[in-house]
This record gives sequence, C-alpha cells and structure tokens, in this order.
Amino acid sequence: MIKIKLVKKYIVFIVVVIVLGITFLLDKSLALEAVGTIKFSFKEMIMVLPPIFILLGLLDVWIAKDTMVKFMGEKSGIRGILLSFLLGSAAAGPLYGAFPVAAVFMKKGVKFSNILIFIGAWSTTKLPMLLFEFASMGAKFTITRFIVNIFGILIIAFIVNKSLSDKEIEDIYESVEE
Repeated sequence: MIKIKLVKKYIVFIVVVIVLGITFLLDKSLALEAVGTIKFSFKEMIMVLPPIFILLGLLDVWIAKDTMVKFMGEKSGIRGILLSFLLGSAAAGPLYGAFPVAAVFMKKGVKFSNILIFIGAWSTTKLPMLLFEFASMGAKFTITRFIVNIFGILIIAFIVNKSLSDKEIEDIYESVEE
C-alpha cells in the first residue's frame, strides 16, 4: 500500500528518469544536454527558493490572519484587488515562486480571486519586466501590453472564480492546509 502511494507520488519523476535513460541509449549527446539543462534549472531553483521561503516564514509570523482578511479577504473589495496587483507586480523571481506565496495567502484567508490576480500579476506585470520593455520596445507597447494584461488578469480571475463551485474552492483551501 505504501509503495503504491510512493510510486503515485513520484510517477512524473520516474517517467522522466525512464525517458532520460532511453534518450541516453539512443542519443548520448542529447541526453547529456538534457542533464545539463536539468542541472542549470536545479541550481537556479536553489538560488531562488530559499529567500522566498524565508520571506514566507516572516509573512506567516509577522502578519496576522485578521490583517490579511481585512486587506485581501472576502470583503476587501477594490483594495484587495489593488493590493494583489501590487504584491504580484513587485515580486521578484520566476513564476514557481508565486505558488508557495499563494499557499500562505490561502492559509491567511485571502480571497480566491485575489490569489488568482496575484499569480497573474506575478507572471505578467512585474516592474523590472515593464522597465525592460519600456527601454527596448517603447512606451506605447509597454503601456498597451500592461493595460491589456490588467484587464486580462481580471477577466481570467473572474472566469476561473465563477467556474469553480464553492466546494471546489473550499477543497483547494483544504489541500493547502494539509
């Protein structure tokens, strides 16, 4: 029973190792290139994740659940939306860093649509990216893309939030607690 659960838990990893092994037998240089990419990605994650987890620990300890509910909870309204955009846009690091933050937000009682907005903002409206775009693509492109992204994020958050039942959202929050 335990072995089946363990295999299910790591099935993706097992499949990747098997495919990598087959690739090694068929094309050694391609397999070595894949291993090099894996090593690079792993090093990058090791550099990014510890600071994120330290900040998460501080967020968890320093900010009370009542405060998070007040500013980003069910009744936060436009203030919660704006704060979600601001936090997502000010964030640093790759998108996979947003998910542990979102999990802490869930534990603190942040409204589901605000979490979706936060993840959307993290992925598309980061300030460093906007500055780079402004310098390389110009103001017109940057402002247009930024406005389209804001509306896109809001629409996607609304659609996802409305397409899930209250029970499904509750199940997502419960899975984070586990």
